[in-house]
Amino acid sequence: RDVKPANIMLTRDGVKVLDFGLAKSTAALGPNDATIVASLTTEGSIIGTPQYMAPEQFEGKEADARADIWAFGAVLYEMVTGQKAFQGKSYGSLVGSILSAQPAPMAVAPFTPAWLERLVRRCLAKEPENRYFSMHDIVLDLRTPPVETAAASAQTSQWPWAITAACLALSILAGSVWMRKPAEPRLPIKFDVNPPEGSQFDLINNYGGSAISPDGRTLAFVATNAKRESLLYVRPLESLEARALPGTDGAAKPFWSPDGKSLGFVAGGKLKRIDLISGVPIALCEAHFARGGTWSEEGVILFGDQNLGLQRIPASGGSPTPVTKLDRESGESSHYYPQFLPGGKQFLYLVRHVETEKMGIYLGGLDGRKATRIGSSEYKAVYDSGSGRLLYLQSAGLLMAQTLELNPPRLTGDPTTLAQKIGVAQNNGYAEFSISNNGFLFYGPERGRAKTRFGWRDRAGKLMETIGQPVPVAQGGFALSPDGKRVAYPGLGSGGLFDIWVMELTRGLTTRISFNRGFVPKWQSDGKQIYFGTQRGLHRKAADGSGEEELLVAKVSGPQSVSPDGKYLLVGISDIMLLPLSGERKLEAYVETKYYEGNSRFSPDGRWVAYQSDESGRSEIYVQGFPDRRGKWLVSAEGGTTPEWRADGRELFWLAPGNLLMAAGVELQPSGVKVGQVEPLFRVPYEGRFQPARDGRRFLVQELDVEQQQQKPMVVQLNWAAGLVR
Repeated sequence: RDVKPANIMLTRDGVKVLDFGLAKSTAALGPNDATIVASLTTEGSIIGTPQYMAPEQFEGKEADARADIWAFGAVLYEMVTGQKAFQGKSYGSLVGSILSAQPAPMAVAPFTPAWLERLVRRCLAKEPENRYFSMHDIVLDLRTPPVETAAASAQTSQWPWAITAACLALSILAGSVWMRKPAEPRLPIKFDVNPPEGSQFDLINNYGGSAISPDGRTLAFVATNAKRESLLYVRPLESLEARALPGTDGAAKPFWSPDGKSLGFVAGGKLKRIDLISGVPIALCEAHFARGGTWSEEGVILFGDQNLGLQRIPASGGSPTPVTKLDRESGESSHYYPQFLPGGKQFLYLVRHVETEKMGIYLGGLDGRKATRIGSSEYKAVYDSGSGRLLYLQSAGLLMAQTLELNPPRLTGDPTTLAQKIGVAQNNGYAEFSISNNGFLFYGPERGRAKTRFGWRDRAGKLMETIGQPVPVAQGGFALSPDGKRVAYPGLGSGGLFDIWVMELTRGLTTRISFNRGFVPKWQSDGKQIYFGTQRGLHRKAADGSGEEELLVAKVSGPQSVSPDGKYLLVGISDIMLLPLSGERKLEAYVETKYYEGNSRFSPDGRWVAYQSDESGRSEIYVQGFPDRRGKWLVSAEGGTTPEWRADGRELFWLAPGNLLMAAGVELQPSGVKVGQVEPLFRVPYEGRFQPARDGRRFLVQELDVEQQQQKPMVVQLNWAAGLVR
C-alpha cells in the first residue's frame, strides 16, 4: 500500500522494501499492534503517497495486491524517465490526472525498449483487471523479454542495473503481498473549488447552477465576472484554471452530454448546447423558464419548462414534444430537474405543488406510463446507479442518500447523511449538487442571499443616494408605490423564506406584510393594497400590514399590473390573462399565443397595455389597446424586456440586452400609438430591476452591498459512497 521510491532502499545486501509493517496480517497482530494500526488508519485519513496510489484507492473501491502493481509501475516509470508518472499543481489536479490522464511516453528516455513501455503501461492500467495478475508475472516478463528487443537492450549499458533492481524489488513484493492486511475502509476525500479570480459563483436562484461531467473529469459552473457577465465556466480536475465559454452570458442550470464533450444550458429564453471543442453555442428551441435538463445516450434531451411539464427534444434541436402534463386541478405548478436512468427510457423528476407537503420525486417513462411517486421532497434528487442510492435533500439543507429499488420503485433502508448546508433555491426547487458515474460528488454550500441597498440613479446612471440598510431581496423584482414614497419587495423572513416587505424611502424603515411566503408585489393605484403571489395562489393585503391576507384566486400566481380603476389585474407567466377583481373573478385571456408574453403594464390612463413578446424571434416591447385590444405597436427595435410607464404616460422605459435602460417618448392617441426617438440611458446594476420616479428623471435600483462576507467555495468529494451501509 506504500510502494514508492522513498521506501525502496539500495544496500550492500541488495534491495530492501521498507514500511511493510502496515501490511501485516491482522491475525498476527497483538493487542498493542492493533492499537497502533488503528491509530494509523483513522477514518478520513489517507495511508500512502498520492503519486503512487492506484485509481481504485481514490474511487473508494476495494483495493488488493493489484494496487501495489500500479505503484510498482509508477516507480519503474520514474526510474526510467526521471519524471513522476502523474503530476499536478494541486492535490485535486493530481487526483484528476491519476484517474483520467495517461503518463507521457517513456520514449523520452534514451533507448527505452518498446516491450518495457508496454509492461509499464499494463501496470498502470486504470482498471485493476487490466493489470498483471501478480508480481510473479511481471518478474517473468522482465527476465524474458522479446528476443529481438532483449538483444538490442544488451548493446547498451542503460538497462541492466534498472532491470536487476526491478526484479529484486519485485521478488520482495511478490513475497509480501500474501501478508497483506484486509482492504482498508474506503475514505471520502474532499477539496475546495474556488471561483475564477475576479469572479463569484452565481447566487442560487433562477440563474446559475453547476454540474460535474459523467466521467468525473470536468466541472461546469456559472460565475459572474467583474463585468457583471454571468458566464458558463469549465474546469478540468487536473487543472487549477477554469475557462469561460464565450457566448454563454446569462447561462443557467448546465447539464452534460453522456460523453462529456458538450453542455446543455438555458440562456436568453432558449435551450442551448455548446460543444467544448468548438466553443460555439447553438440554440435548440425556445425555453423561457427551463429548470434542469438531462441527456440520454440515444441523443434525447429532456427538460422541464414552467407551465409546460417535461419536454423532449433531439440533441440536435427541433420542436419540443410534451412528455408529462401538469395536473393543475390537483395543484401541480411545475415539473423540473429530470434525470434519465440507465437505458434512457425512465427518468426521475421533481413535481412542484402549490402545497409544500405534496411536492415530491416521481419516476416516469418516455412511453407515457403513469408516474410513480418515490418520496416527498421540495428539491431535486439524483440517482446513482453504481451504489443504487437516491441522493436528495431534507430540511436544513441536509444531503441524504438512501437505497432506491426500481422494481417496484420504492425507497428502502435507512438514509445516510452525506453533507450539510447544501445551497438551494426555494422558489424553484433547485439544489446545488451533482454526481459523476465514478463516485464523485460536486456541491455548493449555502451562499445566502446577496444583500442590496435601494438607491436612486439619474438618467445618466449617476448614483444620487442609497436608502436604508442592506436587505436580502429575492428575484422577482420590487415595486414603487404610486406616490413614489415606498417600495414593496420580497425580502428574507424567518426560517429562510421570502415574504413581502415595505420600506419607507425617506427613513429606510421596513414593515413586513406577508407571513407565509410571497413574491412579485404589485400596488393598487391608490397605494392602499398590495397584490402578490404565493405557491397557493394570488393574494391581497393592506399595504400598512394590517388585517389578514386575502386569497383572491387559488392556483394562479404572477401578478403583473393593476388597472388604475382597480377593477382588473393582469396575471400570468407565459401568457397574459385578465382577472376581474370583483364578481366571479374568472380568468380570461388578454394575450394568449404560442409565444411568450409577459411583464405587462397598464398605462396610467388604463387605456393601453405595454408588454414583452418574443413572437419576432426575440423579446421586444409592444403596446396594445385595452379593453378592446385594438391594434398593436412595436416600441423597441433591438430587444426589450420589463416595460415601465412614466406617471403621465408620455414616456416608456424598458431594458435592452445587457440590462441597458432605454427610454422613448410615446403619444397615446385615439388612432394609435406614436413612438418617438429611442434613447439609451445607463446599464442597470445587479439583476436589472428598476422603477422610474413619477417624473422619469431618476430611477430606483438595487445596489449590491460591497461589504458582503467572502463567498464560500464549492466542494468536490471523491468516494462519496464510502461508508454507506449496504
